[in-house]
Amino acid sequence: MALIRNVQKVPTCWSIINRFVSNEPISKVPDDAIRKSVFISQSTDIYRNLALEDWFYKNSDLKNHHILLLWRNDPCVVIGRHQNPWLEANVTAAEANSVAVARRNSGGGTVYHDAGNLNLSFFTPKERYNRRYNLDIITRALYREWGLKAHVNEREDIVVHGNFKISGTAAKLGRPNAYHHCTLLVGVNKFALSTTLEKKESGIGFTNATESVRSPIKNLTEVNSHISTDKLLTAVGWEYLRTKALTIEDGGYGLIQCQKGFQMINPTEDWFPSIDKLTEEFRSWDWTYGRTPKFSVVRILQMPSRSGEVHQLNLTLEVCNGIVQQVKLSLPSGLVPKDFDKDASVVTNLQGTRYTPEVAEQVVAALGCKAIIPKLNQNVDKSNVAANQ
Repeated sequence: MALIRNVQKVPTCWSIINRFVSNEPISKVPDDAIRKSVFISQSTDIYRNLALEDWFYKNSDLKNHHILLLWRNDPCVVIGRHQNPWLEANVTAAEANSVAVARRNSGGGTVYHDAGNLNLSFFTPKERYNRRYNLDIITRALYREWGLKAHVNEREDIVVHGNFKISGTAAKLGRPNAYHHCTLLVGVNKFALSTTLEKKESGIGFTNATESVRSPIKNLTEVNSHISTDKLLTAVGWEYLRTKALTIEDGGYGLIQCQKGFQMINPTEDWFPSIDKLTEEFRSWDWTYGRTPKFSVVRILQMPSRSGEVHQLNLTLEVCNGIVQQVKLSLPSGLVPKDFDKDASVVTNLQGTRYTPEVAEQVVAALGCKAIIPKLNQNVDKSNVAANQ
């Protein structure tokens, strides 16, 4: 952080917003009238940083003030708005290892964060949303500071050495504001990443959730050992400030002098009114798990008969908003009359409870059956694979 100058403490971000309020239509604001700020969050709590991001999105007047928010988190798994946490991550392992599980407000896939990961959120009016502009700033910063050649692929991921991903990306587009955020893998713990993102929950059947695409990854420290999160934060921040607001054109140090510079910010109630309420919403079970799209969990059961035959039954749990709605058992055709429905509802006190992987096992145990769990494909080196944000 030694390279960062022009650091100001801001007593409240209401003053930041009021400083830049403009009545002009967005299309009438010229490039040279737009000022930029680089804000650096002093929190490493994922829920508070997601709340900070949401606060800027909801409260900022961005007509002539664009914002880059830089933030880092303690170990956590962050799923997209429309994803199923049990399908994307090993939730049980995450909880056992004090790795937070969070749902963000944007779409896209699942990512793992820790101190070796730098997060960037670019805020503009929706009319000026330009994902490629933001990604080009990052690749230019890597080249300017370290001579590192990275490029943006067709999925708009930043990759190095061919197809090794160092950054995933997602966005939230609304009215009047929008943000594009991405991650940069600097020195992330790849063992923790692979363990936490390993798909342990099996038997999830029908689901409307968006599934992540797995991609090969690489830390920037594996490409250049001189890169660190602090140095990268500084390099990207300066590149952002020296680049014109509407075109990927280098304005040099002269443009930097016209900007608002770097500002350390503390995402607390004193600085950002009502941020505590936003934080608790992101931290809540109702948001993280209760927003999961409807899905079913299937277990194949083996039930011995009196004649010694072994019948296979399908146990299905229907889960909606994270709550077990119905438990059904599909009986073999030979065990029921032709005029009867083969699907029988199982009466259990687990209906209406919050779903966890243990719920299905409790039903299996209560039925006194043996469950057959299908094996996942193990042909991938998961130590170098991450979900795609």
